[in-house]
Amino acid sequence: MNFETHTFPSRRSNVVALNGLVATSQPLAAQAGLDILQAGGNAVDAAIATVATLCVVEPTSTGVGGDAFALIWQADEGKLYGLNASGPAPQGLTADLVRRQGHSQFPALGALPVTVPGAVRGWELALSRFGSLGLDTLLARPIQYARHGFPLSQRIAAAWGRSTEKMSRHPDSRRVWLPHGRAPRAAERFQNHEFAQTLMTIASDGPDAFYLGDIGRQIADCVQTAGGVLTQDDLAQYQADWVEPIQVDYGDGFTFYEIPPNGQGLTALLALNLATQFDLAALGYGTADYFHALIEVMKLAFADAHAYIGDPRQVDVPVAGLLSAAYTQARAAQVNMAQAQPPTAGQPPRHGDTVYLTVADGNGNMVSWIQSLYMGFGSGLTAGTTGVQLQNRGANFSLEPGHPNEVAPGKRPYHTIIPGFITHNGRAWSSFGVMGGFMQPQGHLQVGLNLALWGMDPQTALDAPRFNWLQGMEVGLETAVSTGNLRLPLSAGVPADVHAELTRRGHVVRDNEHPMSFGGGQVIVRDPDTGVLIGGSEPRNDGAAVGW
Repeated sequence: MNFETHTFPSRRSNVVALNGLVATSQPLAAQAGLDILQAGGNAVDAAIATVATLCVVEPTSTGVGGDAFALIWQADEGKLYGLNASGPAPQGLTADLVRRQGHSQFPALGALPVTVPGAVRGWELALSRFGSLGLDTLLARPIQYARHGFPLSQRIAAAWGRSTEKMSRHPDSRRVWLPHGRAPRAAERFQNHEFAQTLMTIASDGPDAFYLGDIGRQIADCVQTAGGVLTQDDLAQYQADWVEPIQVDYGDGFTFYEIPPNGQGLTALLALNLATQFDLAALGYGTADYFHALIEVMKLAFADAHAYIGDPRQVDVPVAGLLSAAYTQARAAQVNMAQAQPPTAGQPPRHGDTVYLTVADGNGNMVSWIQSLYMGFGSGLTAGTTGVQLQNRGANFSLEPGHPNEVAPGKRPYHTIIPGFITHNGRAWSSFGVMGGFMQPQGHLQVGLNLALWGMDPQTALDAPRFNWLQGMEVGLETAVSTGNLRLPLSAGVPADVHAELTRRGHVVRDNEHPMSFGGGQVIVRDPDTGVLIGGSEPRNDGAAVGW
C-alpha cells in the first residue's frame, strides 16, 4: 500500500493505530466502541457497543427494530465467520394477502413490510460465541445518550428532516421523533427516554426481554393496529444464524468475502468475478474505459441477483453456478466496450438507509458489521412507548408468482445490507463496507478494487469518486461532491471528458448532487506482518475513524 498514490480533493488523513481501531458513520458511536477496546473488550464487544450507540445517535438509519449481518475474523483460529441476523416475514404474510389489498408491488411503508427485527438476536449470537463483556457494560454509553441527550451531527440532522412527512403520519412516531412538531436540527440536543428504558431492559434482562416480553408485545400490537400481521409468536420463534461466507479470489493473493443469500453480497462477487475478465490496470484508473467496464459488469451482476436471490431455506439459489468460471466468461463476453447495454439475466448452471461499522482490536480480531432499518426511519412506525422504530425490509419482497424472492410466510426477503471482508494470502487484511441500499455492492466493487488493485490507502479508497447504476441505462456519476451549499471543484469528481465519453457510449448519466447517493463507507486495513491498523471513514457523511 502506498499512501496518496492517488489524491482527491477535500479530504481526511488515515487514522493509524496499533491497539485498536473503530470506523463508523457517527463520531460519538466510534468513540463508544473505542472506549470498550481501551477497557479491555475485544472487537466483537466494541462492535456491539458501537452499533447500539448508532441506534441512538443515528436513528434515521438503524435501530433495534432492524436487521444485521456481520463477518467476524477470529485471529486465534484464522477463520472468518458469517452472521445472518435478518428476520423473516410473519407467518401470516402471504403474496395473495398483499395482492388482495390491491398491490402490484410490495408496499414500502406502513405495517405490511415490517419483518421480524433480527438485530438484537444477532448481538446475542455474536456475544455468546466471541464476546467478553456483558450487555450491561456495552449498552451503558447508548443508554446515557438516550437518557441525557446528545447533539445531532450534520448529515444525520439533514436526513431526519427529510423524514418529517413520513414520521408525521404515525402518532407514536410523531411524538418520539418530531418533538415540538419538527425534526431536531444540527447541533440540537435530542433525548429519547423511552428508548433509554428499552435499552436498560435489554441490558438487565437480555435479548429475551425484547422478543418475549412487553417490548415484543408492543411491537406486535403496533403492527397489527396499523393493519399488519406480525405477532409476538413470530418474534418469539426467531433466531439468528451462523452462515458460511461466500468468496471470490481476485488475484495477487486477495480473496473477497461476502454473506451468502438472502443478502446481496453475491451481487458484489458476481461483478468482481466479471471484472477479472478485463485488464483493468491496462484500461487505467478513472478512464472512460474503466468506468464503462465496471458499470457494465455491475448491470449484469444486478440482473442475475434480482433474478435468482431469495431465501436459501425456501428456494434454490444457484450460487456455485453463478460464480463458476464458465458462466463468468460467458457473461463477460456480453460486455460491449464501445456501447452500453441494457441489463439482462443469464441462465447459470445449477448445483442440486443503513449504518456500517468496522472494528479491529490489538489481537488481530476484526469485525465487519452492518445494521439497518432499510429506508430512512424504516416503515415509519414506532412501537408504542418503546422508542423502537420498525424496519420495512419486506419492501424488497417480490409479488411475481414463482419468483425466488416472492413473499411467503417465514421467508427472509432479498436484503440490501452487506458487510465485506478481504484476506491476503489467507490472512486478515481488510474489513470494509459501503452502506446505501442498492449502492452497496457497487461500493464494494469500487472501493474493494481501489484497495486491492490500485493499492490505495483506506481514506483515499473512500475519497475516490464513484458511480451508482440506477436502472436500465441510467447511472449516477459523481461529477462533483456537494455538501449543502458548498460545492467542491469538478476535479473532486469524475472529469467532464469521461462524463461526455460515457454519454456518447449510450449511458444515460444522471448528475446527483447529494453525496450519500454514492454510499457511505468505512475501511480498516491491517498489516499482517506488523499488526498496524490503518483506517479511513466516509468523507460524504458524519463518520469518523478513531484508534489508540
